[in-house]
Amino acid sequence: MTDRRTQLADNLARVEERISAACAAAGREREEVTLIVVTKTYPASDVRLLSELGVRHVAENRDQDAAPKAAECSDLPLTWHFVGQLQTNKVRSVVNYAGLVHSVDRSRLVTALSAAAVRAGRELDCLIQVALDAESGARGERGGVAPDGVLDLADEIAAAEGLRPVGLMTVAPLTGPFADRPRAAFGRLMEIATDLRATHPAANMVSAGMSADLEDAVAAGATHVRVGSAVLGVRPRLG
Repeated sequence: MTDRRTQLADNLARVEERISAACAAAGREREEVTLIVVTKTYPASDVRLLSELGVRHVAENRDQDAAPKAAECSDLPLTWHFVGQLQTNKVRSVVNYAGLVHSVDRSRLVTALSAAAVRAGRELDCLIQVALDAESGARGERGGVAPDGVLDLADEIAAAEGLRPVGLMTVAPLTGPFADRPRAAFGRLMEIATDLRATHPAANMVSAGMSADLEDAVAAGATHVRVGSAVLGVRPRLG
């Protein structure tokens, strides 16, 4: 039976080929796209193997799983990204290990993150999660702020001590006008990102695309893709 390290190396190589091909097709340099490996539900031993294989960015979506895993891997040269919907009561823990939070979508969360960052004596990079399926002023079913709320939320982040607005994140919507149209969805995200940079020039990160649709994200202009199952395999069911 193939050992886990070989399995991960082979999967990483296939994902690398996909990203490289997508960049070439879009006329982009490979270096313009950063791979974030989503390690949720997988053990710290896999994170350690991924680090050995050159991965430098990993993501988690549940603090109760991420916190002990990050602590166990604290000796590794990794940047931890928090990509799940974040409850304010988990913020203090998340700020201890995450370099970036991709899922900032409401004022209360900005306030909580700012207080935790100040308490920890650090600067935290924040991405605004955009709900492309949301009606005006509503949150999408996967979280996120409606497109017309992005600029106001970015202003709040920029004004909050200990926080920096660094860009946008989205998940291809399952409902609404962009359902089953990931390339169009990511194209819309890029339009919103362009508007954001007009007032926040440093907010140039666009986190979009996962295992099934990373090519569409790269074609649209995403700077970061979040890939889990294509690297780690089909996820075990959570009990």
